[in-house]
Order: sequence, then structure tokens, then C-alpha cells
Amino acid sequence: MHPRVTAILVAQSGAENLDKTLRALGAQTRAPDAVIVVEIGSTAQITQLIAQFGPGHVVSARAGTTFGGAVSHAVHVAAPPESEEEWLWLLREDNAPDEHALERLLGAVEIAPSVAVAGPKLMRSSEPHLIDSFGETVSTLGARVELVHGELDQGQHDRRDDVLGIAGGGMLVRRTLWARLGGFDPGLPSIDAALDFCIRARLAGHRVILVPRARVLSAGGAEAFGARPLSTARRFRITRSAELHRRMVYAPALAMVVHWLSFLPLAVLRSLAHLLSKHPGLVPAEFSAAFRALVDGSVLPARRNLRRTRTVGWAAIAGLRMRLGELRERRAQAREAALIDDVGGIPVPRASFLGDGGLWAVVAMAVVGLIAFAPLLGASVLRGGGLLPLGTDVGDLWGNVGYGWRELGTGFLGAADPFAAVLAVLGSITFWAPSYSILLLYLAALPLAALGAWCCARRLTTTRWLPVLAALLWAVAPPLLSSLASGQLGAAIAHLVLPWLALAVIGSGRSLAAGAAASILLAVVGASAPVLIPALLLLWLGALIARPRALLRTIGVPIPLLALFAPLVVTQFVRGTPLAVFADPGVPVSGDAASGWRLALGDADGSLLGWPQLLAALGVPDSIAPFVIAGLLAPLAVLALLSLFLRGTYRAIPATLTALLGYLTAVAATHLALASVGGQPVTVWPGSGLSLFWLGLIAAALVALDALGRAATSSALLTGITAATVAVPLLGAILIGAAAVAPSSRPIVPALVNALADQQPDVGTLVLSPRPDDRVAAKLQRGAGATLDDQSTLATTAARASAEQQRIAKLAGNLVSRSGFDSAAELAELGIGFIVLTHGDADTQRRASDALNANDALTAAGGTVDGNLWRFDGELAAQPEHPGNTDTAIGRGILIGQGVVFGIAVLLALPFGTRRKVYSGRGPAGEADTFESGEE
Repeated sequence: MHPRVTAILVAQSGAENLDKTLRALGAQTRAPDAVIVVEIGSTAQITQLIAQFGPGHVVSARAGTTFGGAVSHAVHVAAPPESEEEWLWLLREDNAPDEHALERLLGAVEIAPSVAVAGPKLMRSSEPHLIDSFGETVSTLGARVELVHGELDQGQHDRRDDVLGIAGGGMLVRRTLWARLGGFDPGLPSIDAALDFCIRARLAGHRVILVPRARVLSAGGAEAFGARPLSTARRFRITRSAELHRRMVYAPALAMVVHWLSFLPLAVLRSLAHLLSKHPGLVPAEFSAAFRALVDGSVLPARRNLRRTRTVGWAAIAGLRMRLGELRERRAQAREAALIDDVGGIPVPRASFLGDGGLWAVVAMAVVGLIAFAPLLGASVLRGGGLLPLGTDVGDLWGNVGYGWRELGTGFLGAADPFAAVLAVLGSITFWAPSYSILLLYLAALPLAALGAWCCARRLTTTRWLPVLAALLWAVAPPLLSSLASGQLGAAIAHLVLPWLALAVIGSGRSLAAGAAASILLAVVGASAPVLIPALLLLWLGALIARPRALLRTIGVPIPLLALFAPLVVTQFVRGTPLAVFADPGVPVSGDAASGWRLALGDADGSLLGWPQLLAALGVPDSIAPFVIAGLLAPLAVLALLSLFLRGTYRAIPATLTALLGYLTAVAATHLALASVGGQPVTVWPGSGLSLFWLGLIAAALVALDALGRAATSSALLTGITAATVAVPLLGAILIGAAAVAPSSRPIVPALVNALADQQPDVGTLVLSPRPDDRVAAKLQRGAGATLDDQSTLATTAARASAEQQRIAKLAGNLVSRSGFDSAAELAELGIGFIVLTHGDADTQRRASDALNANDALTAAGGTVDGNLWRFDGELAAQPEHPGNTDTAIGRGILIGQGVVFGIAVLLALPFGTRRKVYSGRGPAGEADTFESGEE
């Protein structure tokens, strides 16, 4: 009997594709017996094309109708079936068939009565020699796998016959089977709808075959039927939703509950995998698919339909599934193909760390560092300037992170400085003795600086020896040496991290992992030197504008920094001191601010880099020190300016802008008196801004040297020698004892206090510091004394004294003068067991000492290195328990939020991920999920 064929063409958009399909349909050597066109929200142009073709029926469907729904509409208006040999030929508007397509499809099914579904070879419309789709299956875990996709058609797959599934476009299906199975599953609106129908056809006892000689074009929208292109995340959501829907429909009744309970845990695990593979945009889609599956009301009707039509067991299709071993092999082949596809252009030769002097530069700086910091060898802790030891327990370091009790003076509840997190990580490196990590940092500062600068410079220049010069210039940079000598630990850490931050930002244009690493490094630099945040954010905005194509990889760089600073920023804004967020973390140190011209010479503390003392020792007038420094730095400055007029201006301009922002930051820092010590204002340390200034100068100089050709060698040699000479006095500062930082083995508080603190951790020590004009500064310490991780800018930047501070000031004033004040009761209530009168103004110290000796409540306990000690013999009141960073809802929320942000950043920064591929719903290896990674 002559088989009757009804062609159903679903048109939704794209008049050009529809015109081609209609013409191809009319040119078939075996014309269909009836043609039904379904219009879905069509335009006037499409309506006109359909009218010109003149199909038997035209059906209008509302916008949003699925392909399966449109076919069902067409079947309802078709003439009733007259026999079992009636077929439906399903076409989309972009499925232009070859003139022999229908003839060959019918020829294949006529000789095989068991066949109920046949599929053509779908060829890519834009590249007709490439196969777009030719057969589908599922893995043993249920994921859809494209058997052939994106391959050059050389007949290599023409012997393939029986398959588990085919694509919907061009499908020839027996009409009685369509009616019996109920068409496509409404729970699968687009992706996997045809695959599911074919699986149900197989389970109903019918065969699904491929007809390689029948060819139909496809514009690529065969699986995601819709009016507009799908984004990567939306396509993934649809694919994952379809997979979960099929899992619930196919699962045995007892396994349904297990699957349902596993959706959210699996979403969490798969989201971590997406982060590791550098696909953070898929995380919301993953959870969206999981939540949709939890409330999928179409599962039960689909299960009833499957149970009604199934005549064979699942073992009947087991042989058509893809085993995991074969799937892994296909994935490996896809990765190899991606590696080949990604090779574009000739790689640029760059300096080798082992062969081009990088290793020797680091080793040389390590030797110089050991010599310069030799007096620190053997010390247990470092003290002086802005430096204090860390707490003795690493748990206490992490307890000072986030939001909790700040043990300063009488204490207060508030947000920690972000630098506390940096100190916690640093102290955890030597967890058995956290303060030892600071000593190691000092000893390794120069080689670490050299290593960072070498790696960064390697990306900026193709000249193999220039990174060695950059390593030297950055390692002996005056801002780094001044910060180390002054105990400005945060500024020193920022200096060490800045080259790595620059390297990560450069790489973020092509790598999501580099962008994530840049976000973490930006948070470290901002936490260590908050004054740099405005300049760094401006540079980040400039990078966004200059590289719009890398927007998605760099837009989130400031997020960890914002998460780290948010609690402190809110607190400072609430109390009316918003600029205080830029205050230096750690111990504030008062001193004379350097002038603008001194800052231009790299002088952060106004000492002119130690050159006046060196020249005086050599018998040379110290007044010429500025001219000596300027002369030595002239080669570097000339190269930096020259870079603007030589080849490579596109690199010189960002470097010069970086230097300018760094200098402006340093100048602004000298005018920001945000903290105070003993009533004296303390300006922000300008060395951090000078580090950024120095980074820009070095980068600009490298650009100039890269363009100078033969003159570069002599210029670089001169620049390296003069820059190293500038650093000589600073390198010798610790050797000759001229630095504020010095090794120390003694406890923070006197030994007697330290011994009692082991039994009474909350015992208080009131430290009185005599000042001129009969003034005394008072500071209350608890236990073994204040540590670096205890410090808080909330205390040092307070606009006015708190009630507790006024109470301490009143007590101190009465202790150092003869009065009728009952100091014993106040000392007992505050839990103060000791009083230390440090060395200071002689007259003030003598009067304060006499008053303390005359106080009957105090007993002199002798002299200490820090000053004289008195003991209070009264019974101390027990101090109340104070909440830690996990004892309040706010504290826990802050830690969880910051942990999630940094956890995601770390996962994205880990060097895992796929090669650069574009998600199409069907990977070249046949998988249903390949994505754009951007990894190099």
C-alpha cells in the first residue's frame, strides 16, 4: 500500500530560513501527500511566504508554543488516518530538506516494518559539509550524548543504523505511534523532547533508525526551539531541567524519593564543579533547574503515559546506551581537539626563569636580604615602629577576624580591620609560633619582591634580560625598605603583592582564573594598605573600559575587597568618620610628614632615605643629600618619561598613569590625619602610595628599554647601578641600629605581669607615658599585652573619647597627681593589677613617680626595660565574658558571607578548567555540556 505522508512545518521566525525550506519542500522527488504549516506568532512576511506556497492547512498557535505542541495542533486538523501506513514528517522552519530526503526516508522504513521513527542526517546550514546532528543516546547516568556533531561528512558514519534517539528536525514518525505515545512530553518543552519520544518508542517495541542518504539542513536551533537565541546559562538550565525530568520519569517508584531528595545536594556539588571549571554563570542555572525539578508537576502524567505504552523492559535499550569508558574516551578526544583548535599564531618567546637570570636574581636578593637583616636572625619576635608581635595562639588570630570584641583599653564590640584576616593567614603559616612568620617575612622580603617583579615584567617585555632589571629595581625600592625599617608591615605586604596583582589583572583579559586571583590579591593589597583602594579601583575601571570584551571576567574583581571592608565601612559611616576606612591598620606611629618633593624622591618618612647620615659620616655636607638622590634616580625617571615618546605607547600610558596615581596617593596620604596617638594626629603612611608610584615607573622604564634597541643595555646597566646605590643607606639601617624595628626576646609587658597573665588572662596593666607640658598618655592592656592582631582602626580613629576612655583618663590623671580620688576601688573594678610608668619627659615622669609612690594602694615592684612598675595588691573584680566573632548573629553572618565570597574566589582561581569552547548544548565529543572557559 502506498504510504501516506503528512509534512508538518512549524514556522516561528526567520523568513529567510522559511523561504528556503518551503522551496526545498516543494522540490521533493517524492512529494508529501499533505502539508500543514503551523504559524507561531509569525510576522506579515512569514504569512505572505506561507500563502504563496499554498499548503493544505495553516494553523495559528499562540507565541511560546513548543515544537511538540505545534505538531499536536497540526495533527488535530489533519485528515483522519486511513491505514497503519501513515507517516508524519516533522520539519522546522530552518530544516530545508534535500530533494531526495523524503524519498530515501520512506525507502528505509518500507523495507523494515518494525521501524517507527527514522531520522535524516542533519547538516549545518552555514557549512553544509559539516554534520550538525546524526543520532543521540544517553550515558549510563542518563545524560544526553550527541553521537555525531560538528564533524566533516566523509561518509564515516553512514553505516550507523539503529540508535536510541534522533533530533526532532526532519524526523519521520509513524502517525499511529505518535497518537499512541501522546506526542512529545509536555514536561520537555524543547531540549530532549525528541530523545525522550524515541526512548518511549523503543520501549513500546519499535525501532529508531538513521537514514544517512537523507539529508536535511539545520541552522543550529534544532534542539532549542524558540524565537530568540539562548544564552549559555539558559540553555544549560533547560538541558539540566530536561535531564532531571527524564530521571524522575524513568526511575523506579522506590527510587523517585531518593532522586527527589538528591536534587539540592547534587546542585551544591555540581555548583562547586562549575566554579572549579571556571563556569560561575552556570551556578544559578544549576539551582534553578534543581528547584524546578522539585516542583515539576508534569512528572506523574509522564510516568503514567510511559507505564501505559511500555511493552518491553529497560534491558532492551541497554545496549544502545553509551558506557562511561567510551564517554571518557570521547571527552579526552574533545580536549585534544580543543588543544589543536586553540593554537592560533606563533607563541611569543619570553624569558625563562632558569635560563635567563630569574633564579639568580632571586638568589642574589636573598643573599642581600640575609646580610641586611642579619641582626634579626635568631630573634623570636620583632618590635618597634608600627610593629608588635602577633598573639601566641593561631586560634586567637582567627578569633580577631570579622565582628566581635576588640580587646583594646576597656574593650568594645565592633568590626575588625580587614588586615586582621591577612595577619591570621600569615600567622597560620607558622602556627606553632605565629610571630615567627613576621620574622620570616622580613628575611624573605627582598627575594619575594624580586620574584614577583620578575614574573610580572616577563609579561610586559619580550627582552629576556629586562625582567632581571625589574627584579632588582623592585626588590631595593625605597618604599619597601622604608616600610620594613619603620615596622609598616601592611605597606610591606602590599609592596610584595602589587606585582602579582598587576600580573593577574593583565591575565584576566583572557582567563577567568586570573580574574579570580586578581580579586583575592586586590583584597590583600586593600586590607594591607587601604589608602591604595581609590587608585586601584580607578585602574580597575580603566581596565574595564580598555578591554570591554573581558568585562565578564573582570567585573567581579572588587567583590572580595568589598566583602572584606563592608562591616568596617558601615561602622565608620554610621559614626560619621567615613574617611577613617583608609587609616593604616596596625599600630599608629606619629612622625613628620614628608613634603611633595621628598615623596618624588621615594622618601616616605622624611629621612631622605638615610643619605644625610651617610654623607655626614663620609665628611660630606648632608645638605646635598637631595641632589645626590635626584641624580641617582635620574636615569629611571628619564626612561619613564621617554617611554611616552617611543614605540609601545599603548603600554607606556597605563604605566605612567599608575605612577601618577601612586604619587597622588602618597601626597594625599600626608594630608590625611585619620588616627591619633596620645592626642597627637597621625597621618597615613605614604610609602604604600610610593610603592604604586615605583611600580608605574619601573613598568614605564621597561617599555622604554624595550624600544631603545642597542642603547638599552647601557641604559639598563646605569639605571640598575644607580637605583641600587640609592638603597644602600636603607639596606644598612637595621645593621647599624638606625631602624625603628629591632629584634626582641622579651615579653610585651613586664615579666611579672606576663607570669600572672598565665593564671589571670584578663588582668589589666595601665601603661602611663610621660609627655612634655605635664601631660601623661594612658593605655590599658589586658593579659600578656596588646598584639598586632588586637589593633583596630575603630579605636585609633575615633572622633571623640568614649565613656570608657574618659574613665581611664580620669583614673590616670588622679594616679599621677596627689588627690583624694579613691583609685583602689576603680583599679579593682577595672581589673587593673599593674601600672607601668614608661620613660619620657623627665619632669613629668618624676612628678608622676612621686604620686604613684605615695599611693597606699600601690606597691613599687622595681624597674623594667620599659619603665617602672607598681603592683595593686587589692582583690580584682572578675571581668565579664565578651562575645567572640561567632557568638553573635551579626558576627556569624559576616564570617559566613565573607567565607562564601572568598571560597568562590579561591575555587575560581584554582588552575582547573576546560579549554576555550562555546556551549552549544552539544559538544564536539558528543556531550551535552561544553562551555566557554577562556583558560590559557
